[in-house]
Amino acid sequence: MSDFNLALVIVAIVVCVLVFLFNVYLLVNYQHPDDANQAYFPKFVIVFGLSVAAISILMLPADVANRQACRHAIYNGSCNLTLPMKDLWLAIYIVDAVLVFFVIPFAMFYYEGDQDKSVGKRIKSALLWVVITAIVCALLLGILYGLVGKVDFTVRHLSSATTNFPSNWDFTNSQPCIGGAGARACSAYTASASSEKTWTMRTTFPEYVVALATIVGSVLFSIFGGVGIACLPLGLIASFIGRPKAVITRSQYIKEATELGKKARELKKAADALHQEERSGSKGRKWRKNVKAVEKELLQLEEDVKLLEEMYPQGEKAETSWALTVLGYLAELILGILGLIVSVAWVAHIVIYLLIDPPLSPFLNEVFIKLDDIWGLLGTAAFAFFCFYLLLAVIAGAMMLGLRLVFITIHPMKWGATLMNSFLFNVALILLCSISVIQFCSTAFGYYAQATAAQEIFGHTLQSLRGIKYLYKYNVFQIAFIVLAGLTFVYYIAFGWRRKKPSGKFQLSS
Repeated sequence: MSDFNLALVIVAIVVCVLVFLFNVYLLVNYQHPDDANQAYFPKFVIVFGLSVAAISILMLPADVANRQACRHAIYNGSCNLTLPMKDLWLAIYIVDAVLVFFVIPFAMFYYEGDQDKSVGKRIKSALLWVVITAIVCALLLGILYGLVGKVDFTVRHLSSATTNFPSNWDFTNSQPCIGGAGARACSAYTASASSEKTWTMRTTFPEYVVALATIVGSVLFSIFGGVGIACLPLGLIASFIGRPKAVITRSQYIKEATELGKKARELKKAADALHQEERSGSKGRKWRKNVKAVEKELLQLEEDVKLLEEMYPQGEKAETSWALTVLGYLAELILGILGLIVSVAWVAHIVIYLLIDPPLSPFLNEVFIKLDDIWGLLGTAAFAFFCFYLLLAVIAGAMMLGLRLVFITIHPMKWGATLMNSFLFNVALILLCSISVIQFCSTAFGYYAQATAAQEIFGHTLQSLRGIKYLYKYNVFQIAFIVLAGLTFVYYIAFGWRRKKPSGKFQLSS
C-alpha cells in the first residue's frame, strides 16, 4: 500500500470547492439589498476570508488523517507523498494574519468612506490608514522578534559509558545503564535535577507571526469562547422558555404596534439629526457615541417588531405561520439540549485532560479513537464537529457581549439585511478566533492529534516561546475559559430566563 493517499488529496480539493460555494451562498443571501451588484472587492474579501476560516478548522482533522496515511511508514520522514501539512499550516495562518490586520481593514475603510468622494480619494484614504497600521505592526513584530523571538526547550542531559558488547543484558532499577561503575545519568527517571539543560534557538519568523496572532486570538477566545460555550445552548433553551405561549388579541396588537411606531419615528428623527451633523462636519466623540446608541436601539426595535409579528401572525396563512413558529421554538429546545450536552462534554474534557496534571483520563481523545475503530473517518468527523462547535461558541459569545457592552461595536448578521462592513467585521473576528480554536483543539485533543504538524507548531514551538510560554504553562486561557463559562451559566440561571421587555423612549445624549 503506497503512502500516497490519493483519496485524502481528492477529499481536500472537493471540500475546498464546497466551502467556497457555500460561502458564496451565504454572501448572496445575507447581503443587504443596497449592496446588490456593487461592493465587489469587499465581497471577494468576505468569501475568501470565510473560506480561509472554514478550511483552517477542517485542516486539523485533515492533519490527523494525513498522519494516519503514514501509519505504514517506518518513520514519518520516509513518508514523502502525503500533504505537506506544516507548510500548509504556516501559509494559511500567514494569509489569516494578512487578512485580519491589513486586507479587511482596508476593505472596511474603503466601504465606509464618504460616498461623495471619488473612488481614487477613497482608496487613498483607506491605504493611508492601512499603511500606518502596517508600519506599526512591522515595527512591533520586528522589535519583538529581535528581542524575544526565541524558543527555550528544557531537556535532560543523559550519558553513559561504553563497554564491549555483552553476551547478556542485565539491567535493574539501581543500575539502568551500560558500563557498570563507569555509568553516568542515562535514565530520565533517576537523573538528578542538575542534568536539566535549556536549549535555546531562534524560531522562524512565520512561526513567530502565527504565535503572536494566536495570543491575540486566545485573549478573544477565552472571553468569547467561555461566554459562548454556555450561552449558545442556554440561549436556545431560554428562547424556548420565553416563547409566546399564545396569539395576542387584535387590541393588544394595535397598542404594541402604536408604541413601536412612536419608537420608529423617534429613531428616524435622531438618525436625520446625526446625518445633518455629519454633513456639517461635526463628527466628534459625542456624535460617534450617539451613532452607536441609535444602532443599538434600532436592533432592539427590529427584535421587538419580530416578536410582535410572532405573537400576532397575519394574512391568509396565519395559522400555518403560528404552527411554524411553535415548531421553530421546539427545534431550538432540541438543539439547545444537544448543545448543552456538547458544552458540558467540552468543559469536562478541559478540566479532566488539561487542568488536572496528570490528566485523569484522555476522555474525548479516547472516544475519537474508538469511533475511528468503528469506521475510519467517524472519529475524524466527530473531532471536526467538536472543533466547529467551539468556533460557533466563540461567535455566540461575541454576539452576546456585543449586545450588552457599550465599548464593543455592534455588527449584526441578519438574513437579507447585512451590510458589507458588518460582514467584514464578523469575518475578521472569525478569522482571528479560528487561529486560537485550532491551537486550543490541538492541545485539548493532543492524545488523538499526536505527531501532527499542528501539534508541532502549536504544541511545542508556541508553548516554548519566551514570554509567551508561561501563559500556557499555567493554563491561563483555559482557566479564564472555565471561569467565564461558569459565570455565564450563573447569569442565565439568575436572569437569562426572563423575557425581554420593549425599551422605553429613546433620546440622544447632549
